[in-house]
Amino acid sequence: MIESSPLEPGDASSFESYFRDPALAPEQPMAWVLAQRLDVIDALRGLFSGPQAVVQLRLWCFLELASQPQGRIAREDLGQLFHMLWPEALESVLKRLRDLQLLIWDASAQDYHLSPLAQQVHGLLASLTAAPTEQDDMAALLAQVAGAQQLGLVDAHQIKHLHAQLARLHDEFAEAIASGSEARLRAAQPRFDRALSLVDRAGQALSALIRAEHDDPRLEREARALGQDQARLLSMASQFTRALQQADRQRVTLGSTGLTTSDVRHWLQHHPALHELLGEALSIGVRPVFVSQHDLVDVTEGEFERDRPDPSRPSGLPPATEAGAGHLETLHMPVELGALIGLLDRWRQAPLPVSDDALAEPERAPRPIDQAVLGGRFAQAAYRLQLMPLLGDAQACTLKGMTGDLARSGWHMQLSTTVRTVDDPDVARLSDGHLHPLDAESE
Repeated sequence: MIESSPLEPGDASSFESYFRDPALAPEQPMAWVLAQRLDVIDALRGLFSGPQAVVQLRLWCFLELASQPQGRIAREDLGQLFHMLWPEALESVLKRLRDLQLLIWDASAQDYHLSPLAQQVHGLLASLTAAPTEQDDMAALLAQVAGAQQLGLVDAHQIKHLHAQLARLHDEFAEAIASGSEARLRAAQPRFDRALSLVDRAGQALSALIRAEHDDPRLEREARALGQDQARLLSMASQFTRALQQADRQRVTLGSTGLTTSDVRHWLQHHPALHELLGEALSIGVRPVFVSQHDLVDVTEGEFERDRPDPSRPSGLPPATEAGAGHLETLHMPVELGALIGLLDRWRQAPLPVSDDALAEPERAPRPIDQAVLGGRFAQAAYRLQLMPLLGDAQACTLKGMTGDLARSGWHMQLSTTVRTVDDPDVARLSDGHLHPLDAESE
């Protein structure tokens, strides 16, 4: 048995007819609110019906009319405002606006004016006039909620939509962190930074909204849920940073070139034509080797005979034999690692400066990072710089060997966002930063 779908084109059924029980439709809060705005829905449906070019023309004319500073517009002024349009196209748009009760013609005054319904529709479509930015996914919702809170016009549905958007962003960033992929983390980092910036800017309005006393229990419930989601997103900053640091530690340096796997991946992703890297590797065709059927049969029979178990063969373990003499080869760590550990130890054991204040404890001064990184070729400097994040790392301090000795050397790195020029024959510029000694208690 095949039943026709209730969502067929041209179906003029009521909204309640799509529910299993029509009595449940008015009980839905958002559906009830939409039922009170049917005039706005009809106006939007009339504006957006038809081909894309026609819809774009109607929206442009309507938004241009709504942006005019005068309350009434004469027919001659309309002709001057839209002088670039064909008269037939302008008349078609004006007729549609009149039919939708968005534009009212006053026969006595011989002029047009926008209706109150047009002002409501313009409030919904005003965001279309803003230039598209990368912050559109949440900026409009945050601005709407923050502005409504300042005017005392906040609604539970607005907060609910913002709450849903924050939850979706949190899940998206959580998936990027759980994947451990450096590419996904790098791609999600700009959006994550923008989301934190937007939440921080609107934090004062959101905090006032959460702390305010509301008569509507739904509004209070959604406000508290919004505060929890905001806290979850802010607490994810440390997790995102740790995931990026973990990806940096997993980066592999290719020999002594100073290049890393991340550099190779970035270069491959931006290569215009990857197929050209093969060059003439496939210029010689593949030459198949054909084997006769008799040879195939002989080989197959031999395999069957060899793999077939022999019942007469003893199934016990073979006799014990003495293992032959051998030697174990261990991997030697680069000499730069040992030299860097020795340099940090000498800095650590250097005598403290004499303080003028007898009661004050002398402190070791931070060391510029270029004193520990520069020296030798570019590849050696790049290798030393990649070892810097291990200083003071809690996980690296538990390791044995020279890597753990470096992490426990009593220093930690602090980089800034600036890059400065250095006086070195192999390195042109280096990130500005210092190595700070760890106090005895932190060790």
